[in-house]
Amino acid sequence: MSYTRQAKSDAPAKVDAPCPAVLQSRRPSVAAQPPLAPNIPPPPPAMSSDPSGPAFSPLYQQIKLLITRSLQEGEWKPGEAIPAETDLAARYRVSQGTVRKAIDELATENLVVRRQGKGTFVATHAEEQIQYRFLRLAPDDAKPRGMERHFIDCKRIRPPAPIARALDLKGAEGAILVRRTLAQDDRPVVLDEIWLPAGLFKGLTAERLTDYIGPMYGLFETEFGVRMIRAEEKIRAVAADAPTAGMLEVPAGTPLLSVERLSFTYGDKPVELRRGLYRTDKHYYRNALN
Repeated sequence: MSYTRQAKSDAPAKVDAPCPAVLQSRRPSVAAQPPLAPNIPPPPPAMSSDPSGPAFSPLYQQIKLLITRSLQEGEWKPGEAIPAETDLAARYRVSQGTVRKAIDELATENLVVRRQGKGTFVATHAEEQIQYRFLRLAPDDAKPRGMERHFIDCKRIRPPAPIARALDLKGAEGAILVRRTLAQDDRPVVLDEIWLPAGLFKGLTAERLTDYIGPMYGLFETEFGVRMIRAEEKIRAVAADAPTAGMLEVPAGTPLLSVERLSFTYGDKPVELRRGLYRTDKHYYRNALN
């Protein structure tokens, strides 16, 4: 950092206080600092010195927030590599260890995926270990295999008030209702009723859903730019009514597992309400508790 050097003089020094201009000349020259590279945001705000105060946030959490913001804004697309930890540390002017801790949390939340020897990539629902992470139904024989989809209908309608509230729809905003079954070993296992904000999924049709090769969330991610990053579920036991029994090929009154899932994208914005009815005669609901 450079400082303005005062010229030497043989004249005796005056005892008067230095003028403001001299005081200013002794401060670091802002113009002498190296300019920031283009498109690089300023460093994150300083932490609060009071851990009990509301403004306190660990530095790695601030870096995590900045990286998440870049993911949300699409700076790095799903499946793409994000910059190396050393580059991110230079970008945000923090230590590499701070960046690593932020990325560790993002990986735990399935927002990024580490690949040994290759780097860190933006997570995508097209990846095998991620695409079914919200579907917790597993076969009793524990043999991993996919499920066959059959779409019953896909239509835009005015949602009932509870659906509109759950999806935070305003006024006359419409919704898209998708109904489908999931089958395994030629047996229907799940009946899904899926509600989506119509404004985010313009052009979604049953044909488009059927033709897409891959999980539904992969379609939402790649073609509509909507990524599901977390979900909340409500689970209860119900009895199959006549229409449901017919679609799941079980007797009316058969016990089913009702799973209502509200999925969120960045910023905790709700973007999907899914009501699933699960057969559990040969499947069970699994979950991992930490």
